[in-house]
Amino acid sequence: MNMDMIIVGSLALDTIEAPAGRVENAVGGSATYASLAASYFTTPGLVGVVGSDFPEEQKQAFRKNGIDLSGLQIVEGKTFRWGGRYSPQLDQRETLFTELNVFESFSPELPEAYQNSKYVLLANIQPDLQHQVLDQITGEPFVVVDTMNLWINTALESLKRLLRRTHLLIVNDEEAQMLTGEMSHGAAARKLQHMGPKLVVIKKGQHGALLFGSKGEVFSAPALVFSRVTDPTGAGDAFAGGMLGYLANEQSTDFATLRRAVVWGSVMSSFAIQKFSATGLLQLKQSALDNRYHEFKSISIF
Repeated sequence: MNMDMIIVGSLALDTIEAPAGRVENAVGGSATYASLAASYFTTPGLVGVVGSDFPEEQKQAFRKNGIDLSGLQIVEGKTFRWGGRYSPQLDQRETLFTELNVFESFSPELPEAYQNSKYVLLANIQPDLQHQVLDQITGEPFVVVDTMNLWINTALESLKRLLRRTHLLIVNDEEAQMLTGEMSHGAAARKLQHMGPKLVVIKKGQHGALLFGSKGEVFSAPALVFSRVTDPTGAGDAFAGGMLGYLANEQSTDFATLRRAVVWGSVMSSFAIQKFSATGLLQLKQSALDNRYHEFKSISIF
């Protein structure tokens, strides 16, 4: 079966400390959050690597959520591990440790069924690896790139070349400023579009997200206000996965569809932050998704 959508990124076992508590060896990584979010709209193919210590129940949880694991490499050794601690206000995060393990030598290999995918999400990994993925793709897929400040600081030239192969770029406001030198979201978006991607999403955390279209269109999506956030890890990855999963399901990237996709990305992100690690994205009922979507809709109408 050919896959309409594939997601390439990291899989990890995370140790997270936050005001709400602490978890050890919880499933995480950009591909994990993104593929779980996308699975509510389509059948995503996951491309990544784990060690022989990766729990079998986690793989079963992926399959139960409808994720295809044909592109998952299982290598002898330890899975990528990351540890982080959040401040009391959850606005700052300290990395406690990073152990790349089998992820250090990861080289993405796409199964034949993945190579003509129409929608490709290059989740947050090193830009050179993202190039390797696109080099294996046939046809002209809709390419979404999610990146972070680390790659802007350490792999800028490779990232700039990648942007020329990108249709939709997703960054937060800090990353947009780092890439363009612009404080204004509008000015930053225009500069980013000149770098390659005709569509840009700038995430603003608890203040929502901005979508910039190829013809000067702008859409501002709100964020729900929660009295309690458990764990913000992976919220951006869930946003990207939910957004592209919706686009793949709709088989459209016109601006009206993109607007709805941004809201669905925000819906998935809102579920991710309510529980530790990626557990908030497992086994969600359609009624819960629909209710959350209508919550976003209700605070956007005036």
